[in-house]
Amino acid sequence: MLPVARKAKIKEIIMEEKSVTVAALTSLFSVTEETIRRDLKQLEDEGILTRTYGGAYVPDGVQNDVNVNLREHIHVDGKKRIAAKCAEFIGNGDSIFLDASTTSLYIAQQLEDKRITVVTNSIKIVNALIDNKNVHLVIIGGGISSSSMSALGRNAELNMNSYFFDLAFISCRSVSMQHGITDSNEQQAEVRRLAVERANKVHLVADITKFDRTSFASICDLDNIHTIVTDKKLGEAWHEFVNTHNIALHECI
Repeated sequence: MLPVARKAKIKEIIMEEKSVTVAALTSLFSVTEETIRRDLKQLEDEGILTRTYGGAYVPDGVQNDVNVNLREHIHVDGKKRIAAKCAEFIGNGDSIFLDASTTSLYIAQQLEDKRITVVTNSIKIVNALIDNKNVHLVIIGGGISSSSMSALGRNAELNMNSYFFDLAFISCRSVSMQHGITDSNEQQAEVRRLAVERANKVHLVADITKFDRTSFASICDLDNIHTIVTDKKLGEAWHEFVNTHNIALHECI
């Protein structure tokens, strides 16, 4: 396949799938990783996509559901600062829900000294905590989504109804003052909505790229959130909004 045809096909794939990995494209086109990375660099220069470690993604779109293996390498420093702050909210004896976000994965990595119960639908979080003897780990069952490495669907939603939480840590694809908290995947949004409904306190964990955007499926209104933890300073309009709605704001700069 000629390079121009290959790049056109990569563009078609990423506009449909919203994210791609170098490994998958290398296998699909039977070329070297160096060739694929060069193609992705050229497409990034054209403004088609954003590259990250191991692949690329499209940052916009209401149904943009980026592969979790790529999300792990996006805004890492900010997510780690958010996770460190969130760990301060967790006390021994707490029952917490961690969603299938990469920020929640970083929170899980901060829990080695906490004697707590963790409920999650994330396979990556399960793997991170499975050997932690201080953590009573509860896995939400359901159909497995390979792109998010999490349990989703009807069985996962039914399973969620068996539990209540002291704290829920919820991420999202987008958050706006007008439309609240939204996600690109409606099944993921429903699991998060149930966690919000069944938690005594809800912490929204969202890096700065999530704000003032709207995605496909509603999770909940911001009135359901007790705390917002983000990695940058928000604008004055957001400060006024959280004050009006009695939401605690932590900007982990």
